Amino acid sequence: MIDAVHSVLKFNAGRDPERLVMKYKAMRKSPFVFLRGTCHRFYERLGASALPASPLGWVCGDLHLENFGSFKGDNGLVYFDINDFDESALAPTAWDLVRFLASVRVGAASMSLGKAEAQLLCRSFVDAYADALALGEPRWVERDTADGLVGALLRGLRERKRGAFLDERTKLKRGEGRRSGFRRVLRTDGKKALPATREERQRVTELVRGFAEKQPNPGYFKVLDVARRIAGTGSLGVERYVVLVEGKGSPGGNGLLDLKRTGASSLLPHLRTAQPDWKNEALRAVALQQRVQAVSAGLLQPLSMGSHDFVLRHLQPSEDRVTLDRSAQKLKSLEQVLRTMGRMVAWGQLRSSGRQGSAIADELIAHGHSRKWRQPLLDASRACAADVGDDWKVYSRAFDDGAFKA
Repeated sequence: MIDAVHSVLKFNAGRDPERLVMKYKAMRKSPFVFLRGTCHRFYERLGASALPASPLGWVCGDLHLENFGSFKGDNGLVYFDINDFDESALAPTAWDLVRFLASVRVGAASMSLGKAEAQLLCRSFVDAYADALALGEPRWVERDTADGLVGALLRGLRERKRGAFLDERTKLKRGEGRRSGFRRVLRTDGKKALPATREERQRVTELVRGFAEKQPNPGYFKVLDVARRIAGTGSLGVERYVVLVEGKGSPGGNGLLDLKRTGASSLLPHLRTAQPDWKNEALRAVALQQRVQAVSAGLLQPLSMGSHDFVLRHLQPSEDRVTLDRSAQKLKSLEQVLRTMGRMVAWGQLRSSGRQGSAIADELIAHGHSRKWRQPLLDASRACAADVGDDWKVYSRAFDDGAFKA
């Protein structure tokens, strides 16, 4: 098998060097960040783990603790759900579960958790997932129904203001001429964004203009500024932009868009299951996000720029994640969050059941009632977490020796 160093270098070849350096540096911090940045590597090694049989389903593909978060749905309400579908595919449902459980184990240290506590959280997740499958009734989490840490997160988001969010991501600049007033421009200080080239600005502006022409209010999408976005770990270095648009009026009503290039799922080389013939990868990611989530984020759209596929969406002030820290929170509170996440995974699989090859709900319900797969899955996640730890050590030594200078 190809070693971790060559695997990472090969997979990331051709990415934006400036942001790729950021990714490589971040992955050196801990095994958990390394796992987040190497989804492809996880599935390269997954074949060596003895996973229990599971139904086919539409999986996120990159399920881990940081890929659950809040967002404003297209109905204006704020939800908490799985929020990244770049790696989504038709696969054994156990693939999502084992990656998530491995993330809990390798992330235990950063959450001030001992091994026994991490095992308890993993079992709580699995049991909640199985119980929700067995019930066979897909639900969702929103502010009025959430409790615990998730409920506190969603209720706190009510206080987050769009103006403060804009001020964080942009700055006011005086326009040309005495009467031109102030206009917003994106902050490109290397924290959330970097400057885009003139060619990049032109290409993105033309793409958004073409999209706007088909919308009821094209003026909303008038492009004011474009920058290269810095976000995530796995996608750092991928072509990605933050776009400042006119929105509801300058400068206070401006809006922000996220435009992200989407490639093929990292699961595909390791799957024996035939996949639907999607027209492009962005369409796949958007269609499966809409299929799995109860309510999807507003504006979510697949677009093409030249030969590359992109997902367009609103960049929202309501996006956030639950911070899990055993040193500041009771174990029962963390357990409650893990149970919520387990149910969400089950609800998404039930919601997308019987679609283009995925198992029907009856098969998923029967799987939820079964207990024979639970302990083997927990054991497999322990082995996967050990693989991630070993790879991170190899990666760290190579990083320190200068092998990852993009």
